[in-house]
Amino acid sequence: MANDVNHAKHALITGANKGIGREVARQLAAQGCTVWLGARDPALGEAAAAALRKAGGDVRFVQLDVTDPGSVKRAAETVAAATPRLDILVNNAGIALDSGIAPTEIDIAMMQATYDVNVFGPVRVTQAFLPLVKAAPAGRIVIVGSTLGSLAVQADKDREFYSLNLMGYSTSKTAVNAVMLVLAKALEGTPIKVNTACPGYTATDLNGHQGTRTVEQGAAIVAHLATLPDDGPTGRFFNDEGPIPW
Repeated sequence: MANDVNHAKHALITGANKGIGREVARQLAAQGCTVWLGARDPALGEAAAAALRKAGGDVRFVQLDVTDPGSVKRAAETVAAATPRLDILVNNAGIALDSGIAPTEIDIAMMQATYDVNVFGPVRVTQAFLPLVKAAPAGRIVIVGSTLGSLAVQADKDREFYSLNLMGYSTSKTAVNAVMLVLAKALEGTPIKVNTACPGYTATDLNGHQGTRTVEQGAAIVAHLATLPDDGPTGRFFNDEGPIPW
């Protein structure tokens, strides 16, 4: 590993060339973090990083496809060559493929593709970067989730999105909470904190920009959990109003 001459916190964000991921990158860079902007497409990733650098942030593109173990490994090696630690890991990359598809009729291949990004992606990325996170004084891992993954919320007929019943996306976000909790328990006794953040119904490509919240609003809870103090929570699920029931 190279000597780390930059004493700023280092953060890596997956799926960060647009939407909530890019805004989290902007917010963390504005707080003085060196941000590694992960994206599948080099052209889009480089353009997003360049725009954030132009705005004054220390933002560096790293090619990262969360479904490709080789890409994830190379990304971890790239970051490790530049810094001996990673203070913040944000597993943001996600897809929603089954909008408008009846849960009883979803193609299993579509569901598998959703899980590969939304569930297995955070596991792959966290495993690859965990040595760097462990090397940080107080690592923070955040997975971007959704209240659509809350069984309690989705079973409540009085909730706003009760009728939004997606077999692929919703169940993948339920699994994300389980992944987060397992990781938090595995890292008990270390300074690392692991939490899930729900950004709310944010206008992004994922929902055709129909969301009612801005990316600035949606990213705020993610950035907050990424910078928790030493006495902050771990193994929890939050939106910007507070804890969300499982």
